[in-house]
Parts: sequence; C-alpha cells; structure tokens
Amino acid sequence: MQRSVEIVEVGPRDGLQSEPGVMPTAGKVEFINRLIAAGLRRIEVTSFVHPKKVPQMADAEEVLAQVERRPDVFYVGLVLNRRGFDRAQAAGCNEIGMAVVASDTFNRRNQGVGTDDSIAAWLEIASAARAANIRPQVTVSAAFGCPFEGEIPVERVIEVVKRVAEGQPHEIALADTIGVGVPAQVTELIGRVREAVPGMRIRCHFHNTRNTGIANAYAAIAAGVDALDASTGGIGGCPFAPAATGNIPTEDLVYMLQRMRISTGVDLDALIATGEWLQGVLGRPVPGMLIKAGTFPRPAQQAA
Repeated sequence: MQRSVEIVEVGPRDGLQSEPGVMPTAGKVEFINRLIAAGLRRIEVTSFVHPKKVPQMADAEEVLAQVERRPDVFYVGLVLNRRGFDRAQAAGCNEIGMAVVASDTFNRRNQGVGTDDSIAAWLEIASAARAANIRPQVTVSAAFGCPFEGEIPVERVIEVVKRVAEGQPHEIALADTIGVGVPAQVTELIGRVREAVPGMRIRCHFHNTRNTGIANAYAAIAAGVDALDASTGGIGGCPFAPAATGNIPTEDLVYMLQRMRISTGVDLDALIATGEWLQGVLGRPVPGMLIKAGTFPRPAQQAA
C-alpha cells in the first residue's frame, strides 16, 4: 500500500447540510479553523446552491470571508451550475467541486436537470475554473447504487467518468452517496476507472449508512486511491436521498491509517477534540466511534 493518503474533510459542507438546524456562521468558521489547526489542508467549506434548497449553506460568502486564510489550504466550494461557480469564485474558493450523478433520476431529483445537462455544465465550469486559476474536481455520485434506480451498472459509471474526464479535472471522485457499496465493488470500480482514464487521480467518498464505510475505505486504499473524503464525527448525509446517513468519521479513518503507518498529516488528538467540540455545538452525540472509545495505546500505556 501507499505510504500516504490525502484526506479531504467534508464536515463543514456535507456534514452540516443534513443537520435539522442551521449552525451559526461563527460556529462554522470555528469548525473550519479547528480543522485547519488539526492539519487538514483540503476542506469542503460550503456549497453554493440555492438557499431554498439547502438553507444550512445560505451563508457561504460570509463563511469564506471570515475563515483563517492560509496559502497551503484548499478551500473547496461545491457548485452545481455556472451561477454557483461564479459565487464560489467571487467568495475566494481556490478549489471547486461539482457533482454529476451516474443515475439520471437522482440527478434530476438532486439538481433539477438530467445527467447530460450536468456534464455539459461541468465542462463549462471546469474550463472557467482553470482560466481563473481555481482547481476543478468532479464527483460521480451514486456510483455504487441509487435510491431510485437501484443498481447502477459499472458500464454506466465508466461512461460518465470518461465524459467528465474531458474537463481535465484535478481528480475524479467516486461517491457511494447512499452507503450501499461493499469492498468488492470498490475494488472492481477503481480498477475499471484506472483502465478507462489512466493517470487520473482518484478520490473516494463513502457513507456509512449500512456500516460498510470504513471497510470500503480500506478497499480503496488497497486499490491505490489518492484521496478519501471524510467528515469529523461522521456527521452528514444527502438531504435528497432517503436514509442516506453520515459520512465515514475523519478521526476513525485517520486512526486506522495511522495504525497502518500510512501518513495523513493530521493531528489525531486535535481532530478528536474537534469532534468533542462539535458534539457540544450540535447538542447530541456524533456517530464516530473514536470519540467514544479514545485512541490506542493510551498515553500511560505508551509511557509504560
């Protein structure tokens, strides 16, 4: 296995967008600043979608205006159309991500247009981003299954991957948006994507809806992915998909990687502290396991 994996923290966007309440802007800013202090260098800070669709992200510009700015951090904004990209550019995002759903039905439910329309929008946005010196990347969502169409054939995912690759993205992410994937699927799909778009960076995004998220992350690492998405505390989901619960917890993922001697550049203790802080802000326990169990070995055990 590789000796390092890049972690993309998606808690401030994918994590908070499914919360029943809206975290105040000051809380979001503190969340992001804590993540930066913990060593995370790619953070999905917000999304630029219509506030009526995702009111939790209505303060996108305010968040970008107030977070700590560092030259080594990528502040990622999710966009779904050109209007969203224009807002992200004006707000100061230096990386944008766009989602294109492998399922046409889900794409229409999520974005109001078909997959073909989203691919066309992505190609335009990717070109505009490069011209503005903003790094573009794209996610193929529902790559492992759809809540409306069921199983998604691998051939369909590869078709979408090839088409979005024409936009010359920094990387392509494969997302298990509703948490139905299993490790064998992950291994097969990553292998097929590597054959279809050789040399392309691959990232994976897993949800833990059916308790397979960490197992899928391990399979992705074994298959040689370049990066993995995760959300502090395991919060999150998709408000447009039934029963799509949280992302894999960042601290649980980092713990596994550290024990495997795979570097992430993340301070695990600081990340756990951030998860504990997040529990207090949300007023409820978060799904992550490490916040409950703690690290191993304990400091006293290490000293002994």
